[in-house]
Amino acid sequence: MRVEIITAGSRGDVAPYTGLGRTLHAAGHQVTVTTHRNFTDLVTDAGLTFRELPGDPHAAQLTPGGRRLHRLGGGLRGTAEFVRQGRRYLDDLGAGLVDAGTDADVLLLATTTAPLGYSLAQRRGIPSVGVFLQPVAATGDFPPVLLGDRSFGRAGNRALGRAAGAVSARVYDGASRRLRRRLGLPPVPLAALLAQAEAEHWPVLVGVSPSVLPRPTDWRRGLEMAGYWWPATDPHWTAPPQLTAFLRDGPPPVLVTFGSMAALHPQAGTVIGAALRRAGVRAIVQAGWGDLRIDGDDVLGIGEVPHDWLLPQVAAVVHHAGAGTTAAGLRAGVPAVTVPLIADQPFWAARLARLGVGAAPLPGRRLTAGALAAAVRTVLDQPEYAERARRLAERIAAEDGSARVLAALP
Repeated sequence: MRVEIITAGSRGDVAPYTGLGRTLHAAGHQVTVTTHRNFTDLVTDAGLTFRELPGDPHAAQLTPGGRRLHRLGGGLRGTAEFVRQGRRYLDDLGAGLVDAGTDADVLLLATTTAPLGYSLAQRRGIPSVGVFLQPVAATGDFPPVLLGDRSFGRAGNRALGRAAGAVSARVYDGASRRLRRRLGLPPVPLAALLAQAEAEHWPVLVGVSPSVLPRPTDWRRGLEMAGYWWPATDPHWTAPPQLTAFLRDGPPPVLVTFGSMAALHPQAGTVIGAALRRAGVRAIVQAGWGDLRIDGDDVLGIGEVPHDWLLPQVAAVVHHAGAGTTAAGLRAGVPAVTVPLIADQPFWAARLARLGVGAAPLPGRRLTAGALAAAVRTVLDQPEYAERARRLAERIAAEDGSARVLAALP
């Protein structure tokens, strides 16, 4: 079949679909990934067809609004700002979807694109499947992922989950109505469309390991934890000699990476550098979108490096708890020190701590060198963190999230 995957957001919102797309392609399907221009090479290097969506997530983080979002962090205030800013770019996203799916037999829709993509599939007269990176359906097992990991009891979690779904529908509703008008569809409210999808048990596969977050028992039929989808990597990639020499010439270092977080605090490098010196560790620092740079005799700065190659060779990972980096660390079986910044990051950071494979989260806006150094030493000096991480990685390795999607294609 001709499969079109539609996703929007940061690198972590795109990279998992390259591996999923490669699996579908190997099974004989033609695969297109529709996303932002920033990720053209990411898609085409995986052997998949690229189609452009409007928007520049890197530049958006560096606007005053993007910086404000990072300052607020997670929680209610950060979530409210996240929702408010989301309205601004949804019209552009909807306009970019008007010409999508014209030659597809099925649409695979990410969390960020599903509220609009559902109408697109209706207009094209083709089936669609949700392929989400976050578990957004209401449940009593945990609160909405944008509110962190604090439980409000089963009834409270479920009520908050339903309220979050209603807020999301209102945020997307204007863009949905305008997209439907452009597509020549009746002006049905998005809440009614989503209710129809629920009633029809619209299939949604969540790209999260059930060993990390078990499927809630109160989810409806059609909602499943599929397991992770791993980013495609270039089989011809070779490590820079400086990196291999650094790994060879001393004990396993700590990796520091904040991925696609562009709006890091101006003093982030200073604070993290001081923490690494206090902890007495060697470190590899990945620049990422935030261009993070730290000086030191025992510190090596790097650019893009496949995490499936690098992470198994480090002692621990300091990261922002984005869904993609969280998954990569779990796959490698290394303990984590998390510094969550925005969106669903506090949820995943708390989840790692709850599983015993990460230290207690250190919210980015309150990060200090002393606290970070202590957390690094905790996961290094207490071997049970590494042992739990290793055992969890073994369970994850036995799962195949991409095969679950392949089997779910109509």
